[in-house]
Amino acid sequence: MNMKRMRGRGHRSGGGGGLRHHGGGGGGGIPLNRNHVFDSNGPDMRLRGTAQQLFEKYLQLGRDATGAGDRVMAESYFQHAEHYFRILNAMNQAAQAQQQQNAQQHQGRRPYMNGEDGQGSETEEAPQPAGTGDQPQSRDIAIAAAPPEG
Repeated sequence: MNMKRMRGRGHRSGGGGGLRHHGGGGGGGIPLNRNHVFDSNGPDMRLRGTAQQLFEKYLQLGRDATGAGDRVMAESYFQHAEHYFRILNAMNQAAQAQQQQNAQQHQGRRPYMNGEDGQGSETEEAPQPAGTGDQPQSRDIAIAAAPPEG
């Protein structure tokens, strides 16, 4: 094997080419990256692209086949489109769950204020935005008048 060709292309040993998904729960090995490129072996051609691109392509191919009167091929294309639609939904649900988890982690990191933690009455001052703390007293400064024109 040529090592230069393998570098940076996500090569996995064991041969084969495309990404294969096996059934089962727990995600089934679906990548969570929206930019992941899939190799799709469609009913009559091979396509490559992101899940969104493949969904749109198979949907369009299904519409074209329907317009041409080939109901069997149209149904096959629509089934492929549905597969990638489900992958997109799984990616969206995983991203949403990750955002919720991150939000909960950030809430857990906030300091306790005024003894809300139930461990005594020690108070911590809340951080104030810049420029809102104690300010110096204002004073009037005389401004010299501009010289007369003329």
